[in-house]
Formats: sequence, structure tokens, C-alpha cells
Amino acid sequence: MNVVDLISRWLHVGTAIVLLGGAAFQWLVLRPVARQLSDAEHSQLRERVQDRWRKIVGIGIGLLLLTGFYNYLVAPNPADLWKAYHPIMGIKILVALVVFFLASALAGRAAAFAKLREQAGTWLPVLLLLGTLVVALSGYLKVGGAKALRAQSTATPGST
Repeated sequence: MNVVDLISRWLHVGTAIVLLGGAAFQWLVLRPVARQLSDAEHSQLRERVQDRWRKIVGIGIGLLLLTGFYNYLVAPNPADLWKAYHPIMGIKILVALVVFFLASALAGRAAAFAKLREQAGTWLPVLLLLGTLVVALSGYLKVGGAKALRAQSTATPGST
């Protein structure tokens, strides 16, 4: 693994941590506290938080797409050794795209998704569940890939 591969992996994982952590914070901490405010204070807080969060979500999704495509296309992967790699990766990518949609819709300003933002208490847990599924699939790919590489290295005579 070269330095660019390592930086890409760190950036990818770190960005996922920030975005999922931010969504968890909003659902578990910010929303319950904000409900205790007056309507005017609640609206003002929501607007300020969303203005800042929207930028973080946009940058985060961009970084996840960039580093994710790099990690998939350039960084070494065990696809040649493990037949389940591509189907699982495909599911991970599809679920991640749904997560990106939900995060963008919840943080965005588009009038088409105003109803979804009004029901953020319902959609944030869905986003977190799907984001956790993406992380779980990533872990499974990492562990399964390492297992396939180990099996291949022990099966190849003279390998170190």
C-alpha cells in the first residue's frame, strides 16, 4: 500500500465518521434539546445549524465519492480472489447512494424535500441505519478480502 492509498483510505473513513457522527448527534442530542425551545428560537437554531451542516454534507459526500472511487478503482482489492467482492461492493455503493440522497435532502434547501426535512425525526434514524449498513459491509469486505488474500498466500508455494 502506497502513501496515496493510505491517505485516501484515512480520508474516506474519517469523512464517514464525521458525517455519520454528525447525523447521530443531530438525532440523539440536538433535536431533543431544540424541541424544548420556543418556535422562534427553534427555527433560528435550525436555520443556523442547517446552513453550516449543508456545507459539511456537501464536502463530505464529494470526498466520499472521490476517495471511494479511488479506493475501488486504484487501490489494491481482492476481487480476483474472492467472488463475493463485487456483489457486496455493489450493494454497498447502492446503499451509500441512498445515504447520500437522504443526507442531501435533509440538509438541503430544495422545496421538493421540505416534507422530508419536516419528518427528520423519522428519516435521521433511517439514514443512520443505512449508514451503519454501509460501514458493516465495508468491514465485511475488508475482513473477507484479507481472508482471501491470506488463503491465496498460503496456497501459493514460495510466497512470503
